[in-house]
Amino acid sequence: MTTALITGATAGIGAAFGRRLAADGHNLVLVARDTKRLREQATELHDRHGIEAEVLTADLATEGGIESVEKRLADPRNPVDLLVNNAGFGNKGRYLEVSMADELTMLKVHCEAVLRLTSAAAASMRERGRGGVVNVASVAAFVPRGTYGASKAWVVQFTQGAAKDLAGSGVRLMALCPGFVRTEFHQRAGMGTDNIPSWMWLDADKVVATALADLARGKQVSIPDARYKTLLGAAKLVPRNLLGGITSKTGRKYGPQ
Repeated sequence: MTTALITGATAGIGAAFGRRLAADGHNLVLVARDTKRLREQATELHDRHGIEAEVLTADLATEGGIESVEKRLADPRNPVDLLVNNAGFGNKGRYLEVSMADELTMLKVHCEAVLRLTSAAAASMRERGRGGVVNVASVAAFVPRGTYGASKAWVVQFTQGAAKDLAGSGVRLMALCPGFVRTEFHQRAGMGTDNIPSWMWLDADKVVATALADLARGKQVSIPDARYKTLLGAAKLVPRNLLGGITSKTGRKYGPQ
């Protein structure tokens, strides 16, 4: 049985990855900050699917948290075959309305942690000649829309570059770029969602199913819904300077308030 490690595993897309991978027979390493929720999740997945679910409490906004997950990924006695870098969050407010400390914490989780955990996993995977990494980004990566979008753009560019460098090694890397997904993300950030049209919402389990299928096909970027593929295709036709104004206005109209 192969083993998958999932960060941000207790809710949303991370929890959906856990459900799907456990149902497919994978053992799991579940990573998040809340030990109680992790243990409850591990017990449920073990009882339902008969897999082994290891709990690793870690805050990826801290040096110690990142180091503990790096250590687990590098353990040759208990190899990880699939890494899902899903941990992330949003800050409420526009640029200069969010504290610098919160901005830097976002970059720590979205960029530094992704870089270090991907590197720890990929190094071990390359030695074995097999493995996969899914870095959860966002469609916000493709439009000029604040620090969140910028950090997710970094995830996409980093993942694509690393995937090219590891081509032929047996290690696959893919950036997953969903749109709005019904999770705890906006609630945790104190963002309202009543102004977001119903057609823009995606189901986490369907997002994960598409992501795993795209990873198996060797895709480097997965946009898991035709609606968002269409929107991003149209955005490519708009001049960059004009796109910035459009996305800013659209974000204020339809984005979390």
